[in-house]
Amino acid sequence: MANLDALGDALYQALRNNQPLDPLTDQHPDLSIEQAYQIQARLMMRRQQDGERIIGKKIGVTSRAVMNMLGVHQPDFGYLTDAMVVNQGESIDASRMIQPKAEGEIAFLLKRDLAGPGVGVADVLAATECVMPCFEIVDSRIRDWRIKIADTVADNASCGLFVLGGQAVSPMDIDLQTCGMVLEKNGEVLYTGAGAAALGSPLNAVAWLANTLGSLGGGLKAGEVVLSGALAAMAPAAKGDSFRVSIGGLGDCSVRFH
Repeated sequence: MANLDALGDALYQALRNNQPLDPLTDQHPDLSIEQAYQIQARLMMRRQQDGERIIGKKIGVTSRAVMNMLGVHQPDFGYLTDAMVVNQGESIDASRMIQPKAEGEIAFLLKRDLAGPGVGVADVLAATECVMPCFEIVDSRIRDWRIKIADTVADNASCGLFVLGGQAVSPMDIDLQTCGMVLEKNGEVLYTGAGAAALGSPLNAVAWLANTLGSLGGGLKAGEVVLSGALAAMAPAAKGDSFRVSIGGLGDCSVRFH
């Protein structure tokens, strides 16, 4: 039986030392998703002991392609902290991350609590203050991104940093299912996508998270930021790269690496 606290501590050290680990599932092939969330909880407890403050949540594995890659048919979630925030237009030191990749997403800022069971799209709309374009800069403490679902869950859903765009829009003023996304890397279009890439709509993704957290005795809180899932593939990032994501009706968001 795996020592879950020890695995959480190992991921914490990998994060702090900027050194990847071999996949947890190599040594523990029977590691369950439930156990992986316990490891994640240990990792986040250690980060909070360092003074990091939880300010939101992220949803991962929202696209059919990623579900097929990981052999699962459900999303996952992780926690955002104040130490993960990068301001729009700021430069990220690539050396502070292990193997970063950029994802274009839609972020939600909540104005009221949201917890399941029974949360639907209308509830998400009513609880949302605004939506905005964002980059999630995912990173994996698992060597070479050789992840199975339990590996990424344990590793706080491969969370790294995130950047929110400067424009905030009411969710009532945009069709979050059909809005188009363009992701550019170094001035060239790399990917296009649409809101529907995230579980059919980012609203569905946030409802899934609220219901999942509710079943675990938790929920989403007013004032929290929720990253609703990538609208296209992950784009590898390295020193010297610059990225821009534009989402129809939402504006754009940019980030660069030095």
